[in-house]
Amino acid sequence: QVQLAESGGGLVQAGGSLRLSCTASGSILSLNSMGWFRQAPGKQRELVAGITTRTGIANYAVSVKGRFTISRDLAKNTVYLQMNSLKPEDTAVYYCTGGRDWGQGTQVTVSS
Repeated sequence: QVQLAESGGGLVQAGGSLRLSCTASGSILSLNSMGWFRQAPGKQRELVAGITTRTGIANYAVSVKGRFTISRDLAKNTVYLQMNSLKPEDTAVYYCTGGRDWGQGTQVTVSS
């Protein structure tokens, strides 16, 4: 079992950028992949982006492709989500996940 801790959320204006971090308590190589999900009020949790830990192959939701970039730093056991050109509809709680583990979530609010 790996504990995951997110950071980097906050309030930003539309068009702005944020970078989320997810640090694992152990080696992320023990996980095949990691990902970021988000959940907006009244909506289901949805996958935003995922990445394989060994090869770094990434995949994205259509809604964020070209704006968000997921990456990982094996030495720091950390996965990042760089979010550019943010839109109000990106407002949500963002969760990091790996294996069966989830972080506590970090709030991202984009004002118009």
